[in-house]
Amino acid sequence: MKNKAIFLDKDGTLIPDIPYNVDSQLITLQADAIEGLKRLQAAGYLFIVVSNQSGVARGIFEENMLKGVEQRIRQMLSAQGIGLTAFYYCPHHPKGIVPGLNTDCNCRKPEPGMLFTAAVEHHIDLGASWMIGDILNDVEAGNRAGCSTVLIDNGNETEWVSGHHRVPTVIAKSIDEAAILMLKSNQHELAGL
Repeated sequence: MKNKAIFLDKDGTLIPDIPYNVDSQLITLQADAIEGLKRLQAAGYLFIVVSNQSGVARGIFEENMLKGVEQRIRQMLSAQGIGLTAFYYCPHHPKGIVPGLNTDCNCRKPEPGMLFTAAVEHHIDLGASWMIGDILNDVEAGNRAGCSTVLIDNGNETEWVSGHHRVPTVIAKSIDEAAILMLKSNQHELAGL
């Protein structure tokens, strides 16, 4: 049997968006995330972070510094009784300065590559899973992977470029509100069977 997952964007969704931050002392969870994550965990979802980290390709920070970021997030979630199954990031950017990372790739959102990789490695049913993010590139990646999607409308999406894959299933102000709406949506789908 396959698992169902919540794919979480990191910056601006799971944690406050501090551009290019790799200082673990500055990392905190969004205040409104904990209860929502607990609801979703109780419903049987795995949590997988999928994050664009172009600061590596741009030469702003070293890739190994992301280990401390991952460790801090795992520690904070664990302290709340929440498990993190996996942490994926894309270090690429076509305008980067680091050779080998200054390229187009299939993992940088809105491409769905990180979600596809996670699905294989963790036996994820993408059709039963959700992508939660604060910009439409997150929504597009989730939709292209076959997931349902949530846009956390916190003001971080500033471009609003429309497109077929850029329409979220749910729009919410927080992960907690999203969790309530997602679980309600799942109940309606089950009732329709």
